This record gives sequence, structure tokens and C-alpha cells, in this order.
Amino acid sequence: MHRPEEWIWSSYGATAGRTKLHPCLVTDWVLSQFGSERKIAEASYRRFVRDGIGVESVWKSVRAESVLGEGDFIESLSDYVRGRKQIPEIAKSQRFMNKPPLRDIFRSEVLRDKRKRDKSIGKAVFEHGYTQREVADHLRIHFTSVSRILRAKDEMLTK
Repeated sequence: MHRPEEWIWSSYGATAGRTKLHPCLVTDWVLSQFGSERKIAEASYRRFVRDGIGVESVWKSVRAESVLGEGDFIESLSDYVRGRKQIPEIAKSQRFMNKPPLRDIFRSEVLRDKRKRDKSIGKAVFEHGYTQREVADHLRIHFTSVSRILRAKDEMLTK
């Protein structure tokens, strides 16, 4: 199925004005996003769907499981969660939506120095919200090694 008209379990046909509208389907709001005149809106909708076929999915750009936008937009939202990173009712992925990529935390100069690496492991987990497993996978070490490094750092701080 390469053409939207072939998607039999889709609302495409009715929304595009190609098939009869099922009684449970409401298309007015969707079409209003494409124009105020129904025939023009249907044509614009068909073009929109056709232009999106074969294009990389927009869902790959979603950050924090719910945010779609560029860096400036995400930065503006991070102000809302600043100071709330320890509130468990806010999903962890959203509390740390603006975290730097692990490749930026663990640059080559950090990886060459074990003390810097271990300090960066703590930052990645506690300041940026990465899981120990994510850090371990990125560093290609066992997750228990990350746990041991964090425990050793904690013990040093409590002495």
C-alpha cells in the first residue's frame, strides 16, 4: 500500500473528500487547519498527506516523550521544570528534557582521565537524569561498574 486511498482502515478517504463520511468520524476541525473552504481544505489535506509519504517520521524529533520543537523552544520549556527535578509526579524524561547528549558529557578529554570520567558519570546520573544503564551502555562498561563508581563517590563525600 503506497497510496493513502489504499489505507482501508484509515479516515483518509473521508477526510480527503474521496469517500462517504462515517457517522462517528468528525473531520471539520482537521480540515479547518488546511483552509476555510471545504474543497480547498480537502485538496490541501491530500497534498499534505502525499508530501509526507516517505519522509522521516516527525516522532523521531520528539523529546522528553511529549515535546516537539527546536532547541530554543525546548530551552524555554526547561524554565518551567527548573527546580522541580526531584518531583516524582513529573515524568523523569520531562524533568530532564534539556539534558545534554551523553557524547557531550563524555568527550574524549573526559574519557582519558579516570577521575574526570567518574565525576562525569555522577553528573550524568544525578544532574542530567540519565539512568546508570544508559551511562554504562554509552561508555561500554557493565552497569554494575557505574553503580560501584557512584557508590565510591558517595562514600568519599560522606566521610
